[in-house]
Amino acid sequence: MANLIQLNNVYKTYTLGQTKQTVLHDISLTIDAGEFVAIVGPSGNGKSTLLNLLTGIDHPSQGQITVNGSALQQLNEEQLSKWRGANVGIVFQFFQLLPSLSLLQNVLLPMDFIGTLPKRERLERARHLLDLVDLSDQWQQLPSQLSGGQQQRAAIARALANDPQLIVADEPTGNLDAATADDVFALFLRLNQQGKTLVMVTHNDELAASASRKIVIRSGRIHEDQPTSVLTNSGQNH
Repeated sequence: MANLIQLNNVYKTYTLGQTKQTVLHDISLTIDAGEFVAIVGPSGNGKSTLLNLLTGIDHPSQGQITVNGSALQQLNEEQLSKWRGANVGIVFQFFQLLPSLSLLQNVLLPMDFIGTLPKRERLERARHLLDLVDLSDQWQQLPSQLSGGQQQRAAIARALANDPQLIVADEPTGNLDAATADDVFALFLRLNQQGKTLVMVTHNDELAASASRKIVIRSGRIHEDQPTSVLTNSGQNH
């Protein structure tokens, strides 16, 4: 399998007034295309920061990040924005759908931004994606008219708009009840089986165990990194 993500000796330091705080320390990591990686660990230990670096939303203080062949630290903000739109689908904990747009318009937005598909095809694709997440009959609704689970499924459809290789999710089930969380997670598994690479931050141990690989981050360092099948087997032996 080809490397999709490569981090070499990555540090992230924030400066707050006179104080410097290093949130990530010397992170080196490779993720192959088609993997499903769960990132777990206590709050405030750098998990979301790591996702922001992978998506180019934030920049490393030191080190190299290459995603899908692009060295992110060499791109300016405009290039990063275009790169992100074409290569990464992001799913947030709080959905972040635009409240004044219908579901269909929310899904169309990333396609309009990148502009690779002709307009008619964009409309077809947006409808297809809403169908994929079981929202085909809700396409005219505004986000506020939907349940949390429906909003998150719409957010996943939007993340898939430009058919990115990489889906990044930050606590995607954090605001959902258990049954809805299971539905959303089943959708992630399906996308992974279709060849998408998924990197997901989660506090849910059950969901993390269903990914193919689990990375534990503590105090801004990789504390553990192994396939979940190993974790499952070792758990069964006790």
